[in-house]
Amino acid sequence: MNSDLQGRAAHVAGIRERAEAEMAKIGVDQAFIDRLVETFYARILEHPELGPVFDAKLAGRWPAHMEKMKSFWSAVAFHNGAYGGKPVQAHVGVAGMSPELFPKWLALFSDTLSDIAPTEEAKAWFMATAERIARSLTLSPFYNPALDDPARKQG
Repeated sequence: MNSDLQGRAAHVAGIRERAEAEMAKIGVDQAFIDRLVETFYARILEHPELGPVFDAKLAGRWPAHMEKMKSFWSAVAFHNGAYGGKPVQAHVGVAGMSPELFPKWLALFSDTLSDIAPTEEAKAWFMATAERIARSLTLSPFYNPALDDPARKQG
């Protein structure tokens, strides 16, 4: 049993080391993650449609949210286990949230990456990841399986 735990710990450490090496190769470190989160959410607050939705949900809790988002992106990039929340559940039932806001969120994220990403590879990696995240956040509260019905797409 003890060797199983040691083997698992070594496996997890290897995953983390490979992720850290991959991120280092494209110029990403924790300082970049912090800057990305801070810059992006400052822009969110200035956005005429996104700002009110985020601020209504997070009023009085912005510092805690910023730390949570830094932990989230750190966990995603470095596989370091820094984040333990449930992002889909956190976004369900947010007043003013609509599927139409996600493309605006992604565009703002892309603009932020264009301005501050250390490399094109970093921008591409973070954009692809953000697109997957946006898709999962959109599917959970807004997905309607009837819209994917092949019979509806004919004609």
